[in-house]
Amino acid sequence: MPRYYFDLRDDNGIALDEEGLELSGPRAVQAEAAKSAADLARDEMLSAQLTGARHEMAIEVRDACGPVMQVKFCFQIEDLKSRPSSRGH
Repeated sequence: MPRYYFDLRDDNGIALDEEGLELSGPRAVQAEAAKSAADLARDEMLSAQLTGARHEMAIEVRDACGPVMQVKFCFQIEDLKSRPSSRGH
């Protein structure tokens, strides 16, 4: 089975996956990328500040021949209670 590497990219750069996983093919790669993206999003959202800043991240999958797949996502957390109201209240 081919070995796939799941590199993590964010505003700070890229963290290379040196170990990789042996997976059966594209559907298994997509499932693993989805799981990795969900785990990363959860961890990042829990540690993010309520500044309203937009965070962009990606899981970049590669094999021995090069890039295979990229899963991108972004999120933004705003504290709506402390945001000034546009209705003048």
